[in-house]
Amino acid sequence: MREEGVIRSRAVLVALGVDWEGRRQVLAVELANRESATSWKEFLLKLKSRGLRGVVLAVSDDHAGLKRSIAEVLPEAFWQRCYVHFLRNALDYLPRKADDDCLTELRWFYERRNVEEARRDLVAWLGKWQAKYPKLCEWVETNIEETFTFYRLPKEHHKHLKSTNVLERLNQELKRRTQVIRIFPNSESCLRLIRALAVEIHEDWLETHRYLNMEPLAEQRKSQLHGLELAAA
Repeated sequence: MREEGVIRSRAVLVALGVDWEGRRQVLAVELANRESATSWKEFLLKLKSRGLRGVVLAVSDDHAGLKRSIAEVLPEAFWQRCYVHFLRNALDYLPRKADDDCLTELRWFYERRNVEEARRDLVAWLGKWQAKYPKLCEWVETNIEETFTFYRLPKEHHKHLKSTNVLERLNQELKRRTQVIRIFPNSESCLRLIRALAVEIHEDWLETHRYLNMEPLAEQRKSQLHGLELAAA
């Protein structure tokens, strides 16, 4: 966008949520000078001031500033590192002509029934590929637990909550519609268009079928609370 006669790039911060009726919602869209720990923290604090509460799971990529801000502002929420981004990051630790079976087998960990199965298969995977790809195996062993958080949730929710795919699709639509303009005359015009698009998508989501059946999660939380009450008795 153009600011004081100079063309600058700005970041657009977006948060989506799934409410207790199982419907997706666009929670916030803001502009920031860049993606930083400060901008993400301010963004999340503004969400809390507007009434955001009861967050069970926060899903994002491994952006250090965002990860730290989630921990500070939403300490009650589990953090899930997007497994799709994780698999892309894994390419950095492989030679160009690496064995495709290596990543294919790594991807299978996210289709298991529970985290115990995933961890068991991880041990076998590390034993199989350690000699051939030691850097990759070391990196995976150090970081993969961050991508297994979704296993804490009911199995019915695993497919939808282990990645940021729903957010990526929204981002693609925002990019498609804003790239036509190329350079916005000011920040206000940019934010006005992006928020209008977000509202359009938000309203479509509210009118469509539920994204998730939240009953399994509600039952799980009820059972966990009952267990805590018994332990405290």
